[in-house]
Amino acid sequence: MRGLRLHPVGWRRALLPQPPQSCSFPKLFSSISQKLRSEKENALFPQIDAKWRARWEAEEAKWHRFQPADKRNAYILPMFPYPSGVLHLGHLRVYTISDVLARFKKMQGYEVIHPIGWDAFGLPAENAAIERGIHPETWTLQNIEKMKEQMKAMGGHWDWHREIRTCDPEYYKHNQRIFLMLYERGLAYQAESLVNYDPVDKTVLANEQVDANGCSWRSGAKVEKLMLKQWFLKISEFRKELLYDMDKLAENGNWPERVLAMQRNWLGRSEGVNLSFDVMHAERRNLLAPIEVFTTRADTLFAVQYVALSLNHPIIKEAAKEDKSLCGFLERAKDLPPDSKEGHLLENVTVKNPASNFVDDFDIHAQIPVYVAPYVLDYGSGAVMGVPGHDFRDHAFWRANAGDRPIRQCITSKPDELCTQLVYGSEQDRPMVEKGFVATHINGVLHLPSDQAVDEIVKLLQKKGVKAQKTENWRLRDWLISRQRYWGTPIPIIHCHSCGPVPVPVEDLPVQLPRLPDAFFHGKAGNPLAEDAKWKKTICPKCGSAAKRETDTMDTFMDSSWYFFRFLDPQNKESPVSPTNSCRMPVDVYVGGVEHAILHLLYARFISKFLAMTGLWPSGSGVNGEPFKKLITQGMVHGKTYSDPATGRFLRPEEVDLTEPSKPVIKSTGVTPNISFEKMSKSKYNGVDPGATISKYGADVTRAHMLFQAPISDVLEWDESSITGIQRWLGRVLRLCNAIFINGHGMKHFKPPSLLDQPLLDLLRELRERNILKPAQAVNLHLGPVLGSDEELVAALKPSEQTFWSKVQEIISSVTQSYSETYSLNTVVSDLMTLTNLIIQTSHTSDALSYLKFSATTHLLRMLAPIAPAVAEEGWEKLHEITTANFKHERLIYSDYPCNILGSHSIFNYGFPQGELAILPKLNPTQQCVFMVHGKKKFEVEIGKAPLSIPNRTNEGKYGESMKLVNWTIEQLLETEKGKEWLAMGEGTLWKISGTEEPSNIWPLLPKDWDIVVVKSGRLVNVTGPKKKESDKESSQ
Repeated sequence: MRGLRLHPVGWRRALLPQPPQSCSFPKLFSSISQKLRSEKENALFPQIDAKWRARWEAEEAKWHRFQPADKRNAYILPMFPYPSGVLHLGHLRVYTISDVLARFKKMQGYEVIHPIGWDAFGLPAENAAIERGIHPETWTLQNIEKMKEQMKAMGGHWDWHREIRTCDPEYYKHNQRIFLMLYERGLAYQAESLVNYDPVDKTVLANEQVDANGCSWRSGAKVEKLMLKQWFLKISEFRKELLYDMDKLAENGNWPERVLAMQRNWLGRSEGVNLSFDVMHAERRNLLAPIEVFTTRADTLFAVQYVALSLNHPIIKEAAKEDKSLCGFLERAKDLPPDSKEGHLLENVTVKNPASNFVDDFDIHAQIPVYVAPYVLDYGSGAVMGVPGHDFRDHAFWRANAGDRPIRQCITSKPDELCTQLVYGSEQDRPMVEKGFVATHINGVLHLPSDQAVDEIVKLLQKKGVKAQKTENWRLRDWLISRQRYWGTPIPIIHCHSCGPVPVPVEDLPVQLPRLPDAFFHGKAGNPLAEDAKWKKTICPKCGSAAKRETDTMDTFMDSSWYFFRFLDPQNKESPVSPTNSCRMPVDVYVGGVEHAILHLLYARFISKFLAMTGLWPSGSGVNGEPFKKLITQGMVHGKTYSDPATGRFLRPEEVDLTEPSKPVIKSTGVTPNISFEKMSKSKYNGVDPGATISKYGADVTRAHMLFQAPISDVLEWDESSITGIQRWLGRVLRLCNAIFINGHGMKHFKPPSLLDQPLLDLLRELRERNILKPAQAVNLHLGPVLGSDEELVAALKPSEQTFWSKVQEIISSVTQSYSETYSLNTVVSDLMTLTNLIIQTSHTSDALSYLKFSATTHLLRMLAPIAPAVAEEGWEKLHEITTANFKHERLIYSDYPCNILGSHSIFNYGFPQGELAILPKLNPTQQCVFMVHGKKKFEVEIGKAPLSIPNRTNEGKYGESMKLVNWTIEQLLETEKGKEWLAMGEGTLWKISGTEEPSNIWPLLPKDWDIVVVKSGRLVNVTGPKKKESDKESSQ
């Protein structure tokens, strides 16, 4: 077994603080203990980063070459970045979180997959190419190289051998293969559809890529509606699985409820009734088909006052052929927001309420007007029934289009109430939207609760032969993946005049993008593929005749819907992933922003569920095809923002005097600016370059500061002025690694324990054998000082030493839980600060404490390593160089953690500390004590444990050694509130019961003639009074 070979530490002499008064340290360090100050620490931490980054990169290959096959697996993955060229603080937060968790799992003994890659296709690269006159690939690859350097500088450890780029033909070849697998199963199809068209980016958008204001998610342009032939994926076939499997994701909070709620809302399942409204035309008869309507409130059918149709409903198209005013409205409606209340009344077209088939009521028999309205969506039937008396949106639409006409209601809050009409302008002109009771004269429906009324209405309609059926409706539409742009995966379809759409044979994949000259992109928008006649021209693989390639490319969310599989098998040329490697799915922890809840995350779940149905992921059925076990959505990072209190104008950093960071002043006016934390943007001048922060303070300081500032799911208000606190703490950690906790004269004799994670009792036995641990004195009568039992070993430690070790174990347990269960990384930093202070501030009491502090410091460094890896490595190297300097000839090594990476003594080879919670009861200096009077329990309190020097027995005669235990126990009881209440001299309940103020001759703390028995080391106390007065005293009590 190799000895512990340590690297020299050239700067360690600058790291020693003033020692606690109770200990001293070698003169070698005393003259330099004041040298480390903030300005030197500023330069020190970046130097440490650079040193260890170089060493890690030199040993990178070893990490992946020597991986034991029998390890447990852990797959930790951040959402891979788009290569914009610059990492921002949001990136840094995501990748810091994932790196911390990956390092922690590695130290726990897992074989960790922590890959990184690049979501490299997309509009931004193509638009940048258009602006700059360069090829999108050139721009993308340059940005990837820049960002790789930035990511390495942040101190992360990535599986670079698994790196992927979605723009590589070897990646999008498999993207095309998955598309063909979907096509073969009827899950990919081409159809004419009214689509969302972005006039700026000149491409089609999926519904999910259009915001609530009808604008493009990327360009911000007002989306237009066009009829185009497009490619779709049948995500709707998986809607039930996507919805119901979320219950499993919600267990134990594995997925944030916010994300699940957003997906449930987007899937939009609702239960209701399909109703049919007969259409009447003043000039035509039986030419228009009935209007089908889905409603979740069929109980309000009796109060329907209009029907609204979407802009593309067949009736609207037919009516527009002859109605010029309608055509004008349809043209204008293209620019109206989706929630617009503007409508257009159709001429000569009305509908009949289906309830008129079984109701004899003038209002219900009245003809119902029909409107065209932008708020009605095209999915489903493209029609809604308007009930202004019981729906806010319908009420607003009716008032905007029908003015002051009265509004009917048919639902009341109580079964015996009567409905009244809503009068325009009155205080009562508000819809009742809650469910209630039907107020109508119809037998069988009158006064029924809303839900029961729905069932009865459906039965009445069906009895009359009117179409009415309870059903469910979904908001989710099929996924439109066609994009009319160049920089994306070509859709592998060939269009033949004879055969129609024909899939490209698998052996001909990938269908590669043509290499166009840089100048081709300059100033051009739209789809270059459609203009490349040479690339489009091909042969039909089915009949051999001339044909054309599909010129649309895939939505880039297709690239990211399965990339986590590819990381497991990045070199596979034949398949997206082999069944053998896919068994490493699902991802254990996935880290990314909540903004991807209904785009990337929904699509990824869909494609994963599909792959679980194929041979690519045979084990996927065991997890319902869900790709991510645990989802962590980090909060946004907000920047410190300054604004002029007089004008509200945002101020540039150079306009503010920050000589005193806590008292900023506007240079031009001398006025204190308004300070807030807001989303970072160029217009607010509050952006922060993480590279500059890392260069100034070092990656470890930046990482720890970022994690400490806020829980990972909360918004992080980035305030660099407080980073010095983290800097000082890590400086204390490094100074601690100079072994300042070892008594100065004991340094040359100090020999580290033989095991790193040695149980306390084994450590104490080792210290006893080395004559370092001294036995407790005056143990008992005929026994001299001995160290035999576990209790006696522990008792040899001073109470403060027991408390020290107890706190160390509690912190290990808390940190482990925060890393592995709650992911409270800010709590981890807080706990490690507490441990640092505990080691420094606990006064020296014996040589044994030096060993406890040494072990505590090794635990501290290993728990720190995932967050501040370079500082932990530096401290580890320093600590062991100093403490093993006199024993190098013995080739010391921790036998419980042999080096497994070619002689490397990286801290990451020595595992994560394992808390020894079982020792806590033996270390806890307190115990529960039950106090009884005449055998009846009066109270129970926590008291101190009796020291080992007090005998734990009461059978040495009436006044023997037991008196020490009794007096100790009574004194402990008197320090508690309950104890004072019962035992306080002359005032306590016991004294009042006794009827005397005279103390006992034997037990001065008890009343005269009272006796006491203490057993179980003071855990049980029973006092008894004189027998003759016992009944009187009990009754008086």
